[in-house]
Formats: sequence, C-alpha cells, structure tokens
Amino acid sequence: MWTEIIQADLGHPEHADAVVALLDIYARDEMGGGQALPDHVRRNLVPELRKRPGVHVVLAYVGEEPAGLAICMEGFSTFACEPLLNLHDIVVAPAHRGTGVSKQLLAEVERIARERGCCKITLEVLEGNTVAQTAYRRAGFEGYQLDPRMGRALFWQKKL
Repeated sequence: MWTEIIQADLGHPEHADAVVALLDIYARDEMGGGQALPDHVRRNLVPELRKRPGVHVVLAYVGEEPAGLAICMEGFSTFACEPLLNLHDIVVAPAHRGTGVSKQLLAEVERIARERGCCKITLEVLEGNTVAQTAYRRAGFEGYQLDPRMGRALFWQKKL
C-alpha cells in the first residue's frame, strides 16, 4: 500500500474531516490526555486554523485512509532573528504506527521549515512518551539548553 504525504487544504472537506478525526485519535490516547475532543473543538478547529496564516498542516494517507497528521505553527526566534516552526501536534493512527509514517511526516515538516527559512523546529514531548522521543531523536531532535550548567529547558503553561 502506498503512503502519500500532503500539505492539507483546510478548505477541502475531506482534509478538514481527516484533521479532526486524527486529532481526536490523539486526544483519546493517553499521551493526548485520554479524552475525546470537545464538540466545540470538533466544530471550530478547522475554521480557526484557517484564520492563521502561519499554520501548516500535513496529512499522511495510506491508500485512501488518513493515517497521520502534523500541525505546525510559525513562530520567531529572537536570539536568531529568524522564523521557527513549532510542531504543535503529531499523530499516527494506531493501525499505521511502526510503518514509517511519523518519519515521513517529520521529513515533510522539516522540508516546510527549510522552505520558509526557519532556523529550527521546536516541539514538546511528554517524559513518558519514549516511543515519540525515539522517533524525534532519529529525526535529529534533542533537548534544548543554552549552557549545560543551567540544565535543559522546561515547557511550562498557565491556563487562562
């Protein structure tokens, strides 16, 4: 079966449905919080993503089936004075895990970042998600630090 990696057209209903379905798979997984996407998110995610010019959505299809998703958002590195690309969400449907889909998604994200002149790609990963960490390391990602004496960066949040 062939795998196709494409940049999603969020105005295309098939692509929009695939984005929501795949993100829901991620949300239901223990690594995504273990709960289905709320109805508000299911209804409004694609229209809200479409409003943001720095959003890049990559879909993987195996045959005709949506198999993987990466949602990226452009940011800016003040220290490099160049754009960066944050890989905000990445998911591979359970039936397609271990088949190289994540490797292909990550390669397309990197291609987009290079095309846009980005200085780096950033992402966050849970400490317990060793499968994802392995995939990220294989793709060249590593923990972030400026000075080893100060340790690695931590990702924090404050919900509003």
